[in-house]
Amino acid sequence: MSVDDVFELYDLRVEVVAGERDMVCNHKAGDYFELSGENLSFPAGQTFPLYPLAALLPLLPAKQRDTHPHDWMTTDTEIACPDPHCGARFRITRTGRSTFRHSEVTRVPLD
Repeated sequence: MSVDDVFELYDLRVEVVAGERDMVCNHKAGDYFELSGENLSFPAGQTFPLYPLAALLPLLPAKQRDTHPHDWMTTDTEIACPDPHCGARFRITRTGRSTFRHSEVTRVPLD
């Protein structure tokens, strides 16, 4: 291990926000999960519907990384529920940063 293999990712919180229409999926305003590195954490006893989670997952690694201040990935924080009949939105907030080492997250060596 060397200092050179250190990198940082943003920790994220994804929270359900009520939209202008009623929600029809199995989530309610205030429900959330957190992401640190590759690990999702849910509050004890809280569930989260599969289809909105599947729609959110591809965006999360990009939100974890540094982006240009003008990039939409930096400025846009709310994502609509993928169910066209559901009024929920999901707010993705960067809550902090965690430090990782390349050597601890992969077996592929650095050049």
